[in-house]
Amino acid sequence: MDAESDERGEVAVSPAPRPATGDGRSGERVLGSRAPAYIRSSRVLHLSWQVGIFVVGLAVVGAGIVMLPLPGPGWLVIFGGMAIWATEFVWAQLVLRWTKRKVTEATQRALDPKVRRRNIILTTAGLVIVAVLVGVYVWKFGITMPWKIAR
Repeated sequence: MDAESDERGEVAVSPAPRPATGDGRSGERVLGSRAPAYIRSSRVLHLSWQVGIFVVGLAVVGAGIVMLPLPGPGWLVIFGGMAIWATEFVWAQLVLRWTKRKVTEATQRALDPKVRRRNIILTTAGLVIVAVLVGVYVWKFGITMPWKIAR
């Protein structure tokens, strides 16, 4: 059996390429399923593929949510799960595009010399305040180690 026909001898129609949606910038990928053509050709197979992608993405996003209060790269894992979903679902592709755009804008704002200077001044002031508070605490209460070393 070849890729162009099924068992009954009918010619399978391959899906037409979908037009890109979004703001029309070059370099953006077309929205929609990235499943192989043989999976998209069968409705049942494509639906089971989508369910599998959804379950795997849900597991990864769930692990990322668990990692938010626990040790681990929670947000990175959540975005990884969104990327898994984006291989199959348009809504996840749009969320990822929006997130990438916002991260790029925040990066550009953070690299602005005025903002960098302000952030350096605020960080230095915060460190000085913390150092003064630690100094006052040590002066008032001293340093006591939580363990005793017998000699």
